[in-house]
Amino acid sequence: MVTSISDLIVIATLVFAVLSAVIVGWFLVERPAVTASVKIVLLVGIFVLPVMSATSGNIAGYEATKSREFCSGCHVMLPYTDDAATKTSTTLAALHARNESFGDENCYGCHADYAMFGAVTTKLVGLKHAYYYGTRYLGVPVEEALGTFHLYAPFPNKNCMHCHSTELPGFVELPDHRGALEEIRSGDHSCVGSGCHGPVHPFSKELNR
Repeated sequence: MVTSISDLIVIATLVFAVLSAVIVGWFLVERPAVTASVKIVLLVGIFVLPVMSATSGNIAGYEATKSREFCSGCHVMLPYTDDAATKTSTTLAALHARNESFGDENCYGCHADYAMFGAVTTKLVGLKHAYYYGTRYLGVPVEEALGTFHLYAPFPNKNCMHCHSTELPGFVELPDHRGALEEIRSGDHSCVGSGCHGPVHPFSKELNR
């Protein structure tokens, strides 16, 4: 049963691949004369359809990696993803997971780089995660791994400001916000630091700023 756009993309990928295989198989079995029309059919079968299949397949793969279920595929991430999925948790991650704007994609929604090439840079960093998991954490117990996790760099306020503009009266009028407004906007004062909106996860390290 098709339940989402991602499912449709997966189906399209398979259809393109099957049609390509049918055309190539037909040519190899029937051996028709290579006329102009046959050349066009072959062009579609060995170039156009494979390219379309590869493109839609990459899109489907990209969409799949945005889900919290994908993030939980690494066992050392389970404490984080389980907390985010817990309806009674009050951590920032869980609160965002219960927000319909994020839902099952709350991990990606907060950790994605929202720059011009954010989708690319985020997935490149994801490959770095996969490398470290395969070379460092694959056989490591969760309890031991939790003590070694750290962000590559402080969590940027710009990710928060993608949704929380810091311009609305409800934000600016709060004394804690108003007193550090410029530092928040510049990133000198972390939104997820201790004493503000952190820790994001129950296993987050203390921030020094």
